[in-house]
Amino acid sequence: MSDPSFDLAGLQTELSGASPRAILKAAFARFENIAISFSGAEDVALVDLASRLKPGVRVFTLDTGRLYPETYRFIETVRERYDIRLEVLCPDAVALSRLVDEKGLFSFYRDGHHECCGIRKVEPLKRRLATLDAWITGQRRDQNPTRAEVREVELDSSFSSPEKPLYKFNPLAGWSSSQVWNYLSAGEVPTNELHLKGYVSIGCEPCTRPVLPHQHEREGRWWWEEAAEKECGLHAGNLENGG
Repeated sequence: MSDPSFDLAGLQTELSGASPRAILKAAFARFENIAISFSGAEDVALVDLASRLKPGVRVFTLDTGRLYPETYRFIETVRERYDIRLEVLCPDAVALSRLVDEKGLFSFYRDGHHECCGIRKVEPLKRRLATLDAWITGQRRDQNPTRAEVREVELDSSFSSPEKPLYKFNPLAGWSSSQVWNYLSAGEVPTNELHLKGYVSIGCEPCTRPVLPHQHEREGRWWWEEAAEKECGLHAGNLENGG
């Protein structure tokens, strides 16, 4: 951590309702050992903003092995477009092989998505976050009812420990989907081709489908499960604890 006197409550008050740019500036001012989580969807707005404020900023993305071809191409477009250090995180091969050998490639339709997401997403993320003091995400309050209380900055209760606190910045927390897309359009920021085909929230190919007009964006994720279950585990602990 860059600032040993870090005051979370004070910063939460300071950044409440602040612009994404102001939140990013505050994050970079307080933490040197920080990175952005990039999902290959509309949170490319974060990469665009951050690369202007901090050239060479560290960015990581999760390659679950089940992404759409369009997503892989988009990730490479972002790598080539921006002055960033992009790292691709992969699941543990042994754990993944065991799951597939024992339950097949589509066990999540039967058992729920959390076991598969735990191996393909949560575990590699946990490994990466263990090396950081803070991270930056594209979470927004309007994405899902479970995210309605997301703060601009919070202690990450999922991945922190008493010995090593981890802080999470959510610069887009107060933005709506329309605001994000207005930013992307105005800045001619590259986006995933799947957005033009009706996909809004984009994840793994077997677990993501286009949404219909007037459906919420998370309706396209894990559509066979109840709305309260539509989190992969990357942010669940913080959401359960109110941010």
